[in-house]
Amino acid sequence: MLAHAARADLYRRLGRTADAISAYEQALTLTRQEPERRFLARRLREIRIQ
Repeated sequence: MLAHAARADLYRRLGRTADAISAYEQALTLTRQEPERRFLARRLREIRIQ
């Protein structure tokens, strides 16, 4: 999960929105801890709004 989240953040910073969304979605499906799920879901919402 951490690799997907890190990749998503890198893509987001590079402006590669579609790749970031995909990586955040992958990280979210692999995450079981609720605080991490909330963080990833928030990031996913933020990037989709842009």
